[in-house]
Amino acid sequence: MQSAYRPIRLALLGAGSVGSQVARLLLENGAELALRVGAPLELSGIAVRDLEAKRDTDLPQELFTTDAESLILGSDIVIELIGGIEPAKSLISLALNSGADVITANKALMAAHGPELLDLAHQLGAQLYYEAAVAGAIPIIRPLRESLAGDKVNRVMGIVNGTTNFILDRMESTGANFSDALAEATDLGYAEADPTADIEGFDAASKAAILASLAFHCEVPVESVYREGISSITAAQIETAREAGYCVKLLAICERIEQDGLSGVVARVHPTLIPLTHPLAAVRGAYNAVFVEAESAGELMFYGAGAGGPETASAVLGDLVSAAKRHIAGGPGLADSVHANLEILPVQFVTTRFQITLQVQDLPGVLAAVASVFALNDVSVETVSQSSSGKRGAALLTVMTHQALESDLERVVLKLRESDAVQNVNSVIRVEGV
Repeated sequence: MQSAYRPIRLALLGAGSVGSQVARLLLENGAELALRVGAPLELSGIAVRDLEAKRDTDLPQELFTTDAESLILGSDIVIELIGGIEPAKSLISLALNSGADVITANKALMAAHGPELLDLAHQLGAQLYYEAAVAGAIPIIRPLRESLAGDKVNRVMGIVNGTTNFILDRMESTGANFSDALAEATDLGYAEADPTADIEGFDAASKAAILASLAFHCEVPVESVYREGISSITAAQIETAREAGYCVKLLAICERIEQDGLSGVVARVHPTLIPLTHPLAAVRGAYNAVFVEAESAGELMFYGAGAGGPETASAVLGDLVSAAKRHIAGGPGLADSVHANLEILPVQFVTTRFQITLQVQDLPGVLAAVASVFALNDVSVETVSQSSSGKRGAALLTVMTHQALESDLERVVLKLRESDAVQNVNSVIRVEGV
């Protein structure tokens, strides 16, 4: 039997594709949610910039207001879905200071100011929930924050941006070049009019910072995440990769580094070759997946829709049920564990494999000259293949290395560019999952 607890007042900030779906689901499924929570959930209002703007969903007009501050001050739980840094940060701070719990899907804000806001929530005895900030409907924040909190996570590796995965998937499946695949993504609504945040890896870097902070219990600033985008990936690279048994994915990789008495964390985002047999290679279209390697739990994979209004709304409502139950139970919120003594390290500390494509002179002795550059800089070569470059007097060499330190590989590339035998270093791409 449902308790007689008073209605829990909800403030919704933003009525875009996600916000409108959250409002719709609250109104349609309110009775069922109330049974799960143990109290009615009352949507007090929806704060928007423009009362007359067209909405994705037909919602009662009397719910809308432009007075976000008054709405927040009269609420028990605030759901922030406006995005960006400001005014979102100020409004969340206001909500926490007023005694409300907060739910957000704001990845950029959590990557840039998450530790500050989480600390504020802890000081005030409130709770800040952000499951929807990474990978849409996929439950990954709570498993890292709670389920794996007693384990030692060694690596988190994932496809966390649906736009770039769609583009790379189309390039692989149809042979399209990058610009055509991007145009298709834009037409289908996967890519924004300005796709820079997606294709240059900024969106994925924000998510990597959040995942790394949770997985390794330390603060990982988004500025410390190494980042490369996919705009330089060519159809030829995609084809060459598939012929060799690989596919190209934009991966966010967060890993624990322990060497020579040093314990640290590296977070990076870049195009990556992964074997076609790896579970992440099967993630197609705009879907996301996160692969976790933990000491005791082993290998875990979380897969699903990484974006979309209803999908992300599902994660928001999951946080809402948790927040409402906590509100009824009472007591202070639980702080994230961010006390691990781990240094944030640059990408040069990473050890992985590399594929380097070179345009070289098509002359005797060139292969030996190239091989010596690798050997003299402590990078072991696994395979070398040669093909036509399409240019007279030139050939293409594709070199696959054994495991090598990133800093050693950087020296190799520098020396290759200085070599008379090498006309151009066409590409350097890391290899994971082997």
